[in-house]
Amino acid sequence: MSESEQKTADQANEFGKLRKPDWLRVKLPTGESYRNVREVVSGHKLHTICQSGNCPNMGECWGAGTATFLILGNICTRSCGFCAVATGRPLPPDPVEPFRVAQSIQMMKLKHAVITSVDRDDLKDGGSEIWVQTIRQIRRLNPGITMETLIPDFQGKWENLQHIIDEKPEVVSHNLETVRRLTKLVRVQAKYDRSLEVLQHLSSQGIKTKSGIMVGLGETEEEVIETLDDMENAGVTICTIGQYLQPSVKHLPVAEYVTPAQFARYREAAEARGFRHVESGPLVRSSYHAERHVL
Repeated sequence: MSESEQKTADQANEFGKLRKPDWLRVKLPTGESYRNVREVVSGHKLHTICQSGNCPNMGECWGAGTATFLILGNICTRSCGFCAVATGRPLPPDPVEPFRVAQSIQMMKLKHAVITSVDRDDLKDGGSEIWVQTIRQIRRLNPGITMETLIPDFQGKWENLQHIIDEKPEVVSHNLETVRRLTKLVRVQAKYDRSLEVLQHLSSQGIKTKSGIMVGLGETEEEVIETLDDMENAGVTICTIGQYLQPSVKHLPVAEYVTPAQFARYREAAEARGFRHVESGPLVRSSYHAERHVL
């Protein structure tokens, strides 16, 4: 990082917190497509990670008629230090939810859908049955659609993961979220090596596998490169790298606002390792431009 870049990233306001740089400003959501997506999501009582996760790209994606659907409720059994999704005791799975998601995708006329979920460590199957029903219902009501499933680690229980693999989504994603050293701090109930095992298990069965990390949590460039190597060795072919943004004062603070120039260097490092698709930028999130990753 150059001296001028470091100076910009290190600027602080009067409260001692890092000032958000200009490159992280986003436009307010507007337009007919945005309103249509909002009405469909609200009318069908659906959850999206766009809303639950306070995604900065919601205006862009909803304005383009796309959304990432959050299944199995919007209360997670884990309490990750970076995530805006509520933690607590979830409600029982809604058996009608798979149909409502599929019907909403049909109404939105999507050609590609991204589905993710909260962690449901309270369920014996980790929620995998709802996952399967959601995938099947989406395909039944939307012939020809392609799909990305952004899945949890299912606590390393391969029989639950296998249910997803058997459905053969076009892309299966599982995020490392951060570098090895920071995993215990950022993902309290998760394990770095277990996530690598999930990715390896997916890729070994011929699944197009994707993973992503956030930066700005205190990691070093060397650690990011090591994480890219770990992804590559696990068979990951698609990776995303984006800026961590603190959802609230209760969440982990931002250690650094990584500059666009540094994101470009991370992109170059990933492409040099042979990843087929790389999304690296301040506003990149796991499902950003996801429709491009199917090809």
